[in-house]
Amino acid sequence: MGSRVKPNTDDMREAAGARPDGSAVGGGRERCRAYDPVAMTEARRIYGGRADLTLVDSAEAALDGADVLAVVTEWQEFRSPDFDYIRDAVKHKVIFDGRNIYDPALVRSFG
Repeated sequence: MGSRVKPNTDDMREAAGARPDGSAVGGGRERCRAYDPVAMTEARRIYGGRADLTLVDSAEAALDGADVLAVVTEWQEFRSPDFDYIRDAVKHKVIFDGRNIYDPALVRSFG
């Protein structure tokens, strides 16, 4: 589903990482750790009781034990990440950039 959410707000209606039925991407088959620098209160209101979703308070905490990284929002703090840290933290060395904020060649250069 496309996102019509206004950037730089906590509005999660029709967010790229959610479905209309309130389920997270993956339909509950996977376990996810999620972080948003602004919308955590709204995320906790909407998704707080899900056993397959852990809402965390930092980007680093979201990467803790991660198999892959999925970026589904375009906050400024995500635009210039520490790719060395991500490479070392993410088990399968995969980034899904759902907002097209990273140059693929730059990401590949970090392994």
